[in-house]
Amino acid sequence: MKKIFFSLICIYSALSFKANAQCDTVANYCHKNNFTVDYVSDGQNYRAFLYGDQEAEFETTFFGGVTYRAAACSGFEQGNILFSVKDENNNVLFDNIEHANAPYWDFQVENTVTVKISAKLDALESPSGCATILIGFKQ
Repeated sequence: MKKIFFSLICIYSALSFKANAQCDTVANYCHKNNFTVDYVSDGQNYRAFLYGDQEAEFETTFFGGVTYRAAACSGFEQGNILFSVKDENNNVLFDNIEHANAPYWDFQVENTVTVKISAKLDALESPSGCATILIGFKQ
């Protein structure tokens, strides 16, 4: 029984390590391909490993008067992740479906606002993968 339990722990650890490694690779790719020298990352990686139609939700605060870039990736192809940004009242500020699955969005808010960013995989592109959202601000 102890051998079975130990084996299950080893398998779970290996799968978790692989998912984290994949998310690290996706985050690096996303940063390299979506942030120009004009934008500096806020240092946060919002990411989740998703299966099928699962959706990840992340919360962050945007400060008034700052120009931001929100970039979304789930692999090495552009446009294979669907993401939206909603304010505290659930009003949609941006939805990349309305913009041909754009991989990033540049915007500025007038006043400081807390937002929810939802991300899911495009079912036509990938059955599972790491959804990564990066936020940067203009220098």
